[in-house]
Amino acid sequence: MGIECIMSGFELNKIIAAVLLASLVAMIVGIVANILYKPNLMPAQRGYSIAVEEGSGSDKNAPIVEVVVDIAELMKTANATLGQDIAKKCLACHSLDKGGPNRVGPNLWDVAGRDKASEAGYKYSAAMQAKGGVWDDESLFHFLNKPSKFIPGTKMSFAGLSKPADIVNVIAFLKTFAHDKQ
Repeated sequence: MGIECIMSGFELNKIIAAVLLASLVAMIVGIVANILYKPNLMPAQRGYSIAVEEGSGSDKNAPIVEVVVDIAELMKTANATLGQDIAKKCLACHSLDKGGPNRVGPNLWDVAGRDKASEAGYKYSAAMQAKGGVWDDESLFHFLNKPSKFIPGTKMSFAGLSKPADIVNVIAFLKTFAHDKQ
């Protein structure tokens, strides 16, 4: 009986050794597979990148020529009715009501001719406060065209309007919300 116990002990050791060896091989194969095939789960950059081509020319290295716009001349052709449709984009963040609330952006009632960063109760960016001056046709035009270029550091995230005719139409529409009009 003693020999059978010793033999079964050796058999048990063989079984345990086989299980440990198989586990060790599986672990090594898993590590090697992770090293060879593990995907990179961290993105190179967050969000979406949308390539926008500024010019339509084929020469990418050509200097960008900025077109000078005669704002006063354009304002003579401005149409407030057309500007009303375009200004609907503004209503997502601004109100146009006399005494209306500030939203994400300040209330735009009487903005034409008003001092910049002067709407009561609205917390303007430091860049907007530092700009100073009055919202005249020229400053409204440049701000509505490219807000972040006209006032770098502004809180306004709107990209801007690209067509000069659209911009002057919106300015004409904003002028209808003035001191004595309702």
